[in-house]
Amino acid sequence: MSIDRQTLVARHDIQSTDSLSILALGNGEFCFGVDGTGMQTVGGNCMSHWGWHHFPLPDGWAFDRVPPTGTFQQGRNTGPDKFPPDMDAIRKWMFDNPHIFNLGRFRLIRSDGAPVEAASISNLQRTLTLWKGQHHTQYQIDGTMVTVDTCVHPERDLVAIRIESPRVADGTLKVALDFPYPSLKNNAWVGDFSRRDGHSTTVQAVGDHRLDGIRVIDAVTYHVAIEIEPGCVIQPGDVVTLSAKDGNILAFVCAFSERPLPPARLPSVAETATACAAKWAMFWQSGGAIDLSASADPRWKELERRIVLSQYQMAVHTAGRWCSSEMGLLGIDPWRGQFHMEMVWWHLAHYALWDRWQLGTEAIDCYQRFAPAARTLATQLGYKGLKWQKSVGPEARTAPWYGNQVLLWKQPHPIFFAALDYRLHPTLATLEKWAGIVHGTAEHMADYPVKDATGIYHLDPAMPPSEMGITHDTVFDLAYWRWGLDTAQEWRQRLGLAREPFWDDVRDHLAPLPVVDGLFVHSAGWPDTYTNRAWEHPDPVGVLGMLPPTAGVDAKIARDTVAKIWATWDWRRCWGWDFPWIAMAAARTGQPDIAVDALLKDSPRNQYDIQGINTGGPCPYLPGNGGLLYAAAMMVAGWDGGPERHAPGFPDNGRWTVRWEGLKPAL
Repeated sequence: MSIDRQTLVARHDIQSTDSLSILALGNGEFCFGVDGTGMQTVGGNCMSHWGWHHFPLPDGWAFDRVPPTGTFQQGRNTGPDKFPPDMDAIRKWMFDNPHIFNLGRFRLIRSDGAPVEAASISNLQRTLTLWKGQHHTQYQIDGTMVTVDTCVHPERDLVAIRIESPRVADGTLKVALDFPYPSLKNNAWVGDFSRRDGHSTTVQAVGDHRLDGIRVIDAVTYHVAIEIEPGCVIQPGDVVTLSAKDGNILAFVCAFSERPLPPARLPSVAETATACAAKWAMFWQSGGAIDLSASADPRWKELERRIVLSQYQMAVHTAGRWCSSEMGLLGIDPWRGQFHMEMVWWHLAHYALWDRWQLGTEAIDCYQRFAPAARTLATQLGYKGLKWQKSVGPEARTAPWYGNQVLLWKQPHPIFFAALDYRLHPTLATLEKWAGIVHGTAEHMADYPVKDATGIYHLDPAMPPSEMGITHDTVFDLAYWRWGLDTAQEWRQRLGLAREPFWDDVRDHLAPLPVVDGLFVHSAGWPDTYTNRAWEHPDPVGVLGMLPPTAGVDAKIARDTVAKIWATWDWRRCWGWDFPWIAMAAARTGQPDIAVDALLKDSPRNQYDIQGINTGGPCPYLPGNGGLLYAAAMMVAGWDGGPERHAPGFPDNGRWTVRWEGLKPAL
């Protein structure tokens, strides 16, 4: 019997009485952060994957002097990224730029232009209906009822808002749209709304019901169009004001674009709501679903809530043209909204297992777009092939950081994505699409290790995923290197090409995975993994968990390592994706009780807020959500070579009843 998906999803509609919390409405490319007023009266931002800005360069600098690779280092790695002395200004500029920025904010204001304060809002009830992707809120301002409906168009970067209240009719409530100069502070709103220099807004009326604006911020230009419904009034200015002239309804849409908007009529509020509801209903009816409601374990509802809401959040934030930052499009994170290439896997790999690959393909294509810069980086550092970047924006320049060139586990990721794509689409077209990326990635992987006098190749220097420092022969990287080179050779053979002998030589003579007392450890140079280093990312569990079985990875050692880490790790000092990471490893090594317990571990780094966003980082932390989705799908649908039983990653103890459909097994 198929799952009643609407009932499943509706169980987890987001309901709140909090006017300050920001909920995300979006289409994967554009996000409208909505507060309890149905707008951004007390907080929230309009952000997109195309909205990037650069602050002006420091004095004395021109763009032709800024290294396109993000580093001044020349020659192969010997340790940390080498940055010239006395260049703090340009180093800071390269870290801060580019950054995502707030396109504008909509606030309720009073007739005199004063903002509506949170203290004047009472009796608030709000619901985000997941099946429709729409936010409804009702509350009182100074004792008078206000009702607001908000949604985002599925195909356009456009928000629709409908307000109904006697206070709209009498003119004591209006809506203001204003624009900030970009800021790196993530307060209630991103941006400096008090600053007047450095940016400008030019507006032009288009008939009686539309206003078109051109925003210029330093070298950035983007466009805004606002269209009101009959009975409403729009007043231009640096602050655009919207009000009602006839009746108690104020309704409008606002579109944002990096290109001029055509003069054709924008979708109405009703049309946007209809399109939004249809898009989200289609989303929920496609791809995979997991229903845990018949389980006896009382934790079922929280785990199901996290799974359902993670699907929603990833579709809102990570289904656009670029990879997502750690906090998506809610605001600006400590990395300026740039995305980490080692985290791309955690944001996007789950789409393969949930049979929603098409939602991630445009962002995954970053490897195609970044390949020229990756080759330039490798050449500058004296390596062959494609050396993938660390923290980047659309221009592919790495933001300066001491571990950029030695944090290795980002390197094999594109081969993993290629393998996922081929499982879903086993065609010559897929092989040819990824051929250059797979070859260039493996070429660098073969060239990076250092050969010693005995013929052994070492990953040296190397920084493990835990980022505890720079060492050599890191356990996860050694396993990932083996798997990546093996898979790259298989790719060549599928294309009818001969194996690369040098790749085989490197792969066959890589240093063994470091083992101490029958357990995998972080690196060959850190035997104190379980005494002084039992915190941060538990790198040893990744070798047989995220990764499928690979020659050189002993299954018993992997199983014992998972059990040891689960028992000894300081889970208060981890990150949100560490919990699904160990869940994958526990499932694959035959310890399903640990797998489920890991996903639900009571830790301050494994919490999911009211809208289901993981909080296991210095900001709302979407890698935790993407990791949860990958782990849950793997635990339910299984993996290559796994046990041939239903939901092999869940305990077979009678307490879990797992119904699922539409999922794909993991590699």
